[in-house]
Amino acid sequence: MSQALIAGISRTTRPQSALRRFLALDAVVTAGNGLAYLLASDALGDLLGLDAGMLFDLGLFLTAYAIGVGLLAARPQPPARGVKAVVDCNILWTLGSLLALAGWLEPTTAGLLWIPTQAATVAGFAALQWAALRAARTA
Repeated sequence: MSQALIAGISRTTRPQSALRRFLALDAVVTAGNGLAYLLASDALGDLLGLDAGMLFDLGLFLTAYAIGVGLLAARPQPPARGVKAVVDCNILWTLGSLLALAGWLEPTTAGLLWIPTQAATVAGFAALQWAALRAARTA
C-alpha cells in the first residue's frame, strides 16, 4: 500500500497517527465483537450455528485482546514489536477462522456469511497496520 493511500484512509499524513488510528479502530471493532459474544453467546450461537460456549470463550479472548490493542494505540509511538504482534495475531485469526470454517464448523447460512466477512475485516486491519508501520518506520 502506498503512503498516499494510507494517508487518505486514515485522514492524516502523519504515519504515527495513521498507525494509532488503525490500531484504535481494530480495538473498537474487536471489543464490540468480543462483548457481543460474551453478552449474547446463546442467541448468536443459534443465529450463526456455533457453540455458545465457544463464542463465550472467544468473547473473553477478544475483549482482553481489544484492551491490549487499545493500550498500544494509546501510546504516542506504538512500539514496532507490539504492532507486529497485533498484525501476526490478526493474520492467525484470519487463517484460523477460514480453516475452522473449512474443517470442523457447521454454521448456518448467517454463519457462512459472518465468518468470512469478519476474517476479511481482520485481514484488512492487518494489512493497514502493517503498511502504516512500514510508513512510520521510513518517516
